[in-house]
Amino acid sequence: MNKILEIKNLTKEFKGFTAVKNVSFNVDEGGFFSILGPSGCGKTTLLRMISGFIQESGGEIFIRGKLMRGIPPEKRPVNIVFQSLALFPMMNVRENVAFGLKRQKLKKSEIDDKVSDMLARVSLQGFEKKKVTELSGGQRQRVAIARSLVMKPSILLLDEPLGALDRKLREHMKIELKLLQKELGTTFIYITHDQSEALVMSDKVAVMNKGRFEQIDTPRNLYKNPATAFVAGFVGESNRLELKSKDGDFITTKDGWKLKRPGLDFTPEVLYIRPEAFILTPAKNLDNISRFEVKIKTILFDGSNTKVAAIESSSGAEVLISLPQNARFENLKEGDTVEVGINYENLKCY
Repeated sequence: MNKILEIKNLTKEFKGFTAVKNVSFNVDEGGFFSILGPSGCGKTTLLRMISGFIQESGGEIFIRGKLMRGIPPEKRPVNIVFQSLALFPMMNVRENVAFGLKRQKLKKSEIDDKVSDMLARVSLQGFEKKKVTELSGGQRQRVAIARSLVMKPSILLLDEPLGALDRKLREHMKIELKLLQKELGTTFIYITHDQSEALVMSDKVAVMNKGRFEQIDTPRNLYKNPATAFVAGFVGESNRLELKSKDGDFITTKDGWKLKRPGLDFTPEVLYIRPEAFILTPAKNLDNISRFEVKIKTILFDGSNTKVAAIESSSGAEVLISLPQNARFENLKEGDTVEVGINYENLKCY
């Protein structure tokens, strides 16, 4: 695929600290690329350098092969949607979406056609004359996206655009954004601290930490095969256990939990286990698993998922276990002791 964006050794230094440190990556045309990381890791600074609102201290930004150094924001083939949305409250929906087109001095008929088409694409037909202050949070979000996309940018930059929405609306908007991006084929670069947003919507995700990229990968590979301890701990839920020693085919945690790990040829410091990697009441004929008895401390139910906080009997280590949505486990209760197993292939050591 064609590379629409190429970032080479990008750095941004402010007085007293470096916000972005020698970052390099490419984005495919028509892709949905997310930058995921905690607050303060440098992701917004990176986005603002791409858009031209901040000048880089070092490195290069290429869009469609053209070096962007010194090119102001209004001359770059990008548009940006901020978390605040920055809509004009005194204007109605149509006027907000048409704002950029009017500045291009297009004919009224052409503006009307473009605005009508874009409002239809974001399911806002019939809302043209409404003030943006009369709209719901999700509707205002779609107005902001329509206003950006109607300008036909090569790249749409989205700076935590769902952060101000409630949880249910965020879940709905994730689906809408993904479908809209696929329909239009516009390249999206999306920054967020919410791993669910990044994993659900993206083709590729870059995990950022302290100004650097820890890993760039597909959502599935990020989750299944985290490259660093930071990625393992930040993406998805994990049990984190500090390791004490290795003895042959076994590793022992500081809590005294002994686990089978054949072929381990390095000395790790930390072990990560996903909650869903545990097997409750494993069949006796399963190979390559370690078996333990755990005592259920509490049961956490949130509708679509059930998790168990438990204590491993012999070591006292606390673990979080995901339960399959299966009637077989509905009668579990606090205080029960159950056998669990874990396949050594699901252990991640760093």
